[in-house]
Amino acid sequence: MTRGGRTRDRTEPVRRCAVTRAELPKARLLRFVIGPEDQVVPDLAGRLPGRGIYVAAERDVLARAVEKGVFSRAARRKVHVAPELPAEMERMLAQRLTDTVALARKAGQAIAGREKTLAALRAGEAVLLLQASDGSAREMAGVRPPSGPESRICCLSACELGMAFGRDRVIHAAVLAGGLSDRIYEEALRLSGFREQQDRQMLGDEAGVCLAGEGLREKG
Repeated sequence: MTRGGRTRDRTEPVRRCAVTRAELPKARLLRFVIGPEDQVVPDLAGRLPGRGIYVAAERDVLARAVEKGVFSRAARRKVHVAPELPAEMERMLAQRLTDTVALARKAGQAIAGREKTLAALRAGEAVLLLQASDGSAREMAGVRPPSGPESRICCLSACELGMAFGRDRVIHAAVLAGGLSDRIYEEALRLSGFREQQDRQMLGDEAGVCLAGEGLREKG
């Protein structure tokens, strides 16, 4: 599997999910620490002090952690966790991805609009294709990602992509080669675990990076 046009480093660190006990790359996990008042605190940047508790970046897995007292068992003491933690994590992950795409735009590493995106793909300049989750499935399928299905990301809505580019809505965008492409891919991978639906059209890889549905048809 590639991330942002690069071959994945198979030596990347792994951690064990506190719920499933599966060992996963850190990019597929969420890190939590216990705060000074025994509150469960998300640490998406992985920089907060304290022993990390890792949970797979999937809504149902995190919900099980909240419901079954996994954080207290991992911390070996009673801790406090908000019942709305899964919904809050989705909001935080979406904001992180939107912010990272915005950084790429400001750095000249991301462009928006169907024609610009197609031009970048034809020229071999794009390493990731971004498409709105509520865009037209037929129109989206007509734009091929640069490196196969795994290089297509569509877990943000048209409004969320629009925020990253300073517009009302964006349906099609591309990430160009640069230092932010891997970050965008990894943030999208985590967010996709919170936005899977039973009735979805899968356009991405087996990890579920791309979740697309029928909806807005405006060109972005």
